Amino acid sequence: THSRPPTPSLAFCASCGVSMSAVKLPDVSKYMAAEPPAETKDYIMQQTMIRVKDPIRSLEFYTQVLGMKLLMAKDFPQWGFSVYFVAPSNAPVPPADADQWHLCMTTRGCIELTWNHGSETESAPHIYNTGNADTTGTSDGKPVKGGFGHIGVTMPDVYAACERFKSLGVEFKKSPNSGGMKGLAFIKDPDGYLVEILPQSYDPQTGAMPTQPVDCMGVAVDGGEGYKDNSK
Repeated sequence: THSRPPTPSLAFCASCGVSMSAVKLPDVSKYMAAEPPAETKDYIMQQTMIRVKDPIRSLEFYTQVLGMKLLMAKDFPQWGFSVYFVAPSNAPVPPADADQWHLCMTTRGCIELTWNHGSETESAPHIYNTGNADTTGTSDGKPVKGGFGHIGVTMPDVYAACERFKSLGVEFKKSPNSGGMKGLAFIKDPDGYLVEILPQSYDPQTGAMPTQPVDCMGVAVDGGEGYKDNSK
């Protein structure tokens, strides 16, 4: 069976004296060791779809801030919406529709940005519920305990990336040193969806992620509040 490495957030919280959950953790080792069914060998986790208010605003964020590329765009005026598939890809986008389709549908980890025509004219800055204790779209004005949490992007240096995000005017939910989980951040896309910013390495002995004494918001590594469940 596969050994289970320390979870970075839990290891760090334990060292800070934060009370740990008493829930019995399930044994998931068989899911790491088992071979997937042979029939699924060509399946690809290809996309996550989110609705956006303004496609240009969103494309600017995902391509210029996060470094993704637009692989395919499709318009459906008969149904009043358009879709834009972005992904972390260096592949050249072919001009032919069929070739674009093949490239897009065989690229892992795309985000499908769906624009419902006319939504860009609405006055509210955010019109879709993000799933994170969000009141947007609720009939009673109270936050919902949403199921969707965030997408995640990894990079070699979280702190350097966050300095860049700050310089670009990106909104932060959590800077790297704030909160109980040190070394990771959460930023918001133009519609308020959370994007987790994670390092590509961590200390296998302690489970700690790389940290720096002070982050882009001036928060010291030993500062910040404790962990907060964004669904509540």
